[in-house]
This record gives sequence, C-alpha cells and structure tokens, in this order.
Amino acid sequence: MNQIQAAFVWLNDPINWSGPNGILALTGEHLLMTALAVLLAAVVALPVGIVLGHVPGAERAASITVVLTNVSRALPTLALLTIFASTAIGFGNRPTILAAAIFALPVILANTYAGLRGVDADVRDAARGMGLSGWRVLGQVELPLALPLITAGLRTATVQVIATIPLAALVGGGGLGTIIVAGFGTQRYGQVLAGGVLVAALCLAVEGVLALAQRLLTPAPVLALQRS
Repeated sequence: MNQIQAAFVWLNDPINWSGPNGILALTGEHLLMTALAVLLAAVVALPVGIVLGHVPGAERAASITVVLTNVSRALPTLALLTIFASTAIGFGNRPTILAAAIFALPVILANTYAGLRGVDADVRDAARGMGLSGWRVLGQVELPLALPLITAGLRTATVQVIATIPLAALVGGGGLGTIIVAGFGTQRYGQVLAGGVLVAALCLAVEGVLALAQRLLTPAPVLALQRS
C-alpha cells in the first residue's frame, strides 16, 4: 500500500473522526486558535493602520512602522514559538497563538494602511467640503472605500495562520498538527499525508468563506467602482 492509499484509508476510518482527539474536535480547536491569533493581531494592527492612513503628514511614521512590523516576518515562527514556550507563557496553545498573531500582524497593518492611503484625495476634499468632520470622513468615506484592501489583508492573514497553527503540536498544543506529528512519531506516513491534506482543505474552505463574506460586506458602490 502506497502513502496515498494509506492516507485515504486513514481518512475513511470513522474512529479517526470522533472523540476528543478526532478530526472534528481537532479542526474546531485549530479554528479557535486561528480566530484568537487573527483577533489579537487585528486589535493591534487595525487601529494603528487606520490612524497612520488617516492622519495627514504621517507618512514618515507610517513607513517606519510598516518596516518594523515587516521585520517581524523575517523571524522564524518556529523559533518564536520555542522561545515563548520556554518562558512563563508555557507550552500548549498559548505560545502558538501569540507567535501566529505576530506573524499575521504585518499583513493586516500593511493592507489597512494601504487601503486608507489609497483613497482619492479629491474624494476626501469633497467630503470635507460638504461639512463632514475628520472622523466622519474616516467612517463614512475612507473606511468604506478601503474595506476591500482591509478585508483582503484579514483573509490573507487568516489563511497564513491556519497553515502555521500545526506547529502548535511541537510544543504540546492541539489542532490538526497533532495528526501530523503523531504520524511522524509512529512512522505512519499515510497519516502524515492525511494531516497535510486536512490542513490544506481547511485553508481552501476558509479562504472561500472569507472571499464570499468580503463580497457581501463590501458596499455596492465600491463593487461597482471596482468593476468600472
């Protein structure tokens, strides 16, 4: 039996789908860790990106901030994960969530800033000419126009985090990575392949759902502008 056949057999075994260590439970844990990591990154990146993109004359500060956050992408996620696990944070899911959040932060920040900065200056001037205050211009004009780029950043970060979360199994965490690590430990490479397929399928499924959500949340005038 080759490894593809072994993976197919493993995936079709009902025992592997049920229980606290089954595929369904591990998928739920995987998605929960992903949501927490992206939420943590968004809480930091969205306000910073919005302020830097909205405030006039903040280009220099924005450039420095984006460069510094992009530097964090050069840090190996596995190295960060190991460092966090060896501190008071401890082993398990917490260091993985923190490391994945740091990994996701630059993408969200860069897209948020680019989205706000990409709004046409004439549109801003027209809104101010109508008597809108700075914050109303931000909320009613800039953010709706920047929404496609902002949501694209969240989509990209989410999919990247889903693909990173399997590293949790290396520090005693959960998620679908435990299937892969257990397969390597027992030299059942069909199980390893099955775990990889599950992670890839989850990435594609979440990407599809988020793409649909992005389309539904984008205002109709913005969609019409994109088509033109």
